[in-house]
Amino acid sequence: MPHRVGAPGGRRGSHGDRTVSDAPTVVLASASTGRLSVLRGAGLDPVVLVSGVDEDALIARHAGAEPEDLVAALAGAKAEAVVRDHHDAEALVDAVVIGGDSMLLLDEALQGKPHTRDEALRRWEAQAGRTGTLLSGCAVLRVREGNVAGRAGATAATAVRFGTPSIDEITAYIDSGEPLGVAGAFTIDGLGGWFVERIDGDPSCVVGLSLPLLRRLLAENGISVTDLWRTPC
Repeated sequence: MPHRVGAPGGRRGSHGDRTVSDAPTVVLASASTGRLSVLRGAGLDPVVLVSGVDEDALIARHAGAEPEDLVAALAGAKAEAVVRDHHDAEALVDAVVIGGDSMLLLDEALQGKPHTRDEALRRWEAQAGRTGTLLSGCAVLRVREGNVAGRAGATAATAVRFGTPSIDEITAYIDSGEPLGVAGAFTIDGLGGWFVERIDGDPSCVVGLSLPLLRRLLAENGISVTDLWRTPC
């Protein structure tokens, strides 16, 4: 059974002179290790529930949508799918479900995960020495007894200035396998950080989940992020 925040019956801890009790479970509707590390580093300990969403089909259905709207729709679809597919899970008795999606916008085209070596190389040939915009969609669902009681979603954007690595460096990076499964074929919190010269905006957005945006979306659902922080039992 996965560890969860705010199990039924509540928990008690303290933030200074304030007591926290009966906080909802935080559920991350994503298999992304980057998003999980962002949340853990920011004081949360989410349950991870992943549901298969056909991203290609969803993108096709949203053909012509603004990039920000498409990324937000993907994040929302992942969160909704987890609630639908895991509706009887203990974690969803009283929960906030967080969905996320990221894409790089370059030359007015969205770039998701390259998946193949050839595509990763093509991406880097196109983006080296240039600036792209990393779009991070986030969705928050307030769930009670397996049913959605509130929704909020939006997209954050951060400009990323790429360096100009040599072909040997890019080949070695692709050989590592890291860029194949991440949006834009790069990271800033792994090996790819060597090849990013500058960012203008929220760094957590580039890792996979914008914390300032998530805080606002939680507030729209009546939840203070400080009530979700891990505390001693």
